[in-house]
Amino acid sequence: MSKVQKQPMRMCLGCREMKQKTDLIRVLRSPEGNVTVDLTFKQSGRGAYICNNPECFQRVKKSRALSRSLGTEIPEDIYEKIQNRRN
Repeated sequence: MSKVQKQPMRMCLGCREMKQKTDLIRVLRSPEGNVTVDLTFKQSGRGAYICNNPECFQRVKKSRALSRSLGTEIPEDIYEKIQNRRN
């Protein structure tokens, strides 16, 4: 018998629902303070997750939930990368 691996769950900042980590987009603040979109899910730093739902993206952008979660200002190009990643 092979073991079934359990998928880690994370909460989307927009809809506040728990989803599988691989179904979400991870935005990362590195220890140096740089904000990036982490496509590998393995970079070190503080991460925040957003699902691919357009309503969630708009809610996160309008409420500045990403800035609060990461504790830093989010550059506009990061929002553009997230939007491009969703499509």
